[in-house]
Amino acid sequence: MLELDVEEITALQDRQTVGWHADAPLETSDGLLGLVEQNHRRNFDLWHEEDQARREDRGFEHVYRAKRAIDRYNQQRNDLIERIDDAILGAAGPFEDDRAVNSETPGMIIDRLSILALKAYHMDEQARREDADAEHRSACAAKLSVIEAQRRDLAAALARLFDDFNTGSRGFRVYRQFKMYNDPDLNPQLRGSRREKAD
Repeated sequence: MLELDVEEITALQDRQTVGWHADAPLETSDGLLGLVEQNHRRNFDLWHEEDQARREDRGFEHVYRAKRAIDRYNQQRNDLIERIDDAILGAAGPFEDDRAVNSETPGMIIDRLSILALKAYHMDEQARREDADAEHRSACAAKLSVIEAQRRDLAAALARLFDDFNTGSRGFRVYRQFKMYNDPDLNPQLRGSRREKAD
């Protein structure tokens, strides 16, 4: 029996988003929620590193270092999505081949909820900016409303998916992402660079 509370997942993402931005010490979670939290932290770090990479006033070295960090966080993020899925599969029990297969895994949906939590936080900041004009704040408030609706809908879809697991009407498979960009055996540019160094 799979016992997961989607509201607990989204509340954790909201709580940690606020805490990390305030640089406040926060209690960490264990088990599956701990994996959800780690995934959210990678998205948090990825979000801010991507902001840094878009700065054009810091020079090429700054962008290079940001790009390396982005690749590292993205790999960790994808690894954590698969670890979340493995943990859920372990709790849900074996997958029966006659069940309908969901197009996205729970880990992928939780990852999308994480990104929406970050979007909501930053759009809310923009909607309340005192140094921005009323038109900017109003436009951002409207965007925030859409983000919040999307997040509610996605959370409800995940809750239904968990219910379907428990009734046996739907399941999922973990196919693995097989990310190629960080693997020197799979990325031809990295492989070529390695050969050039050897020569």
